[in-house]
Amino acid sequence: MKKISLPLQIIIGLVLGILWALTSSSMGWSSFTMDWIAPFGQIFINLLKLIAIPLVLFSIIAGIGNLSDTATLGRMGVKTLVLYIGSTILAASVGMLLANTFNPGKQASQEQLQINRLAYEMWVNQTEGVEFFDDLRLSEDPSMSVYMDAAAQALAEQQANEELNAKIATAGSTKKQSPLQFFIDMVPSNIFVSFNNSLMIQVIFFAIFFGVTMVMLPKKIMKPVSDVVTGLSEVFIKMVDIIMKGAPFFVFALLAGKLAEMAGDEPGRLVEIFKALGAYTTVTIAGLLFMILVLYPSVMSYLISRKTKLSFTQSWVYFMRGIRPAQLLAFSTSSTAATLPVTMDCVRDNLGVDEEISSFVLPVGATVNMDGTALYQTVAVIFMAQFHMIDLTFVQQATIILTATLASIGAASVPSAGLIMLIVVLESVGLNPAWIAIIFPVDRIIDMVRTVLNLTGDAAVSTIIALSEDKLTVVETPDS
Repeated sequence: MKKISLPLQIIIGLVLGILWALTSSSMGWSSFTMDWIAPFGQIFINLLKLIAIPLVLFSIIAGIGNLSDTATLGRMGVKTLVLYIGSTILAASVGMLLANTFNPGKQASQEQLQINRLAYEMWVNQTEGVEFFDDLRLSEDPSMSVYMDAAAQALAEQQANEELNAKIATAGSTKKQSPLQFFIDMVPSNIFVSFNNSLMIQVIFFAIFFGVTMVMLPKKIMKPVSDVVTGLSEVFIKMVDIIMKGAPFFVFALLAGKLAEMAGDEPGRLVEIFKALGAYTTVTIAGLLFMILVLYPSVMSYLISRKTKLSFTQSWVYFMRGIRPAQLLAFSTSSTAATLPVTMDCVRDNLGVDEEISSFVLPVGATVNMDGTALYQTVAVIFMAQFHMIDLTFVQQATIILTATLASIGAASVPSAGLIMLIVVLESVGLNPAWIAIIFPVDRIIDMVRTVLNLTGDAAVSTIIALSEDKLTVVETPDS
């Protein structure tokens, strides 16, 4: 009997996790699920985080240390940054196109839109330094007086939301930082503190610095160091293989716990969450899936088929099958950083990307490449503007794309970090940051899909660079 492949086992785990969450909610077992099943999901994430930092550290050092010269690293670095920034702008542009085509914010009833608009006008009048986007003033229309109380209540509820106020405070401290704060944060003052606090960008900086220094020293002197680093890299790569053997069960526990937490003992709550923000959720997820299943695979299929003997269709299957385990894991964890060890494993072993490429490009991507976050932020801002009867101009929407691109680069690769940066994007165009409360209910679900896009973008860029450097070897894989 043919053994079930790991990706299929993970899919089965995902499905069983959803079914269990729905069953436990309807039977009143959510507390049992949270106490006795969900912890195994957290153990899985902890295991992945445990090996992520040392794997990134030794993989980057080994990859760069084995380069023949620093010129190769410089060329690779420029390609990496250009492709990552370009893909993020592309994702934000797709989000803008979808939001303007389907107008998710205008799908609410006219009465609800008018109440939202009145609440917006009240907020502008109460907030110093904020101006109206247009000449529409519903608050001056006597016929709108019947909605004033509802609008005032809606605004008061937004402003009294404790979770929201905490996120706005966090975003405020971020906004006050220097424009070069990202580069300041990149350079560690104590690498051991960086290890302890899982500051990935600082670990990457140290690893690159260490690797470049190795290249500049004589090979004879560096050989013992290179052997040790390479050996340690292989140890942590093997750890990934060991952990992934339990992935189907861990994924089941992780997803069952998350959904049980959201639904409680009311399974209908999951349905209501989608219904309340159906248009926004549908457009956002459709955009994310378009890039995951159509745009990126098409580009990769074309490039792979040009460089190899594989046909376009074979290249499509090759790319998507190669990264499927990492995609499924990203969906479960909602964290690009936690999934990084598995992503590196898939790109190297399944796609055939040379280790010196994957060990450099993927850790950088997990830190700075947030295609899914950029697309989601663009759709969310335009949706919330439409939801308050505000028509943003092309220039204002271009500002959103630019800000979303920069904000997504600064977003941490952990669950729901994009919400904090979304506040910065809203404030940058003069909109009420409290509006993020509108999308709270569905953010976690969308976060799972946008993490998959982030990971897919990382894998695509690393493959493109490997193709450009002639460092991709097609791997023969059994059908699954």
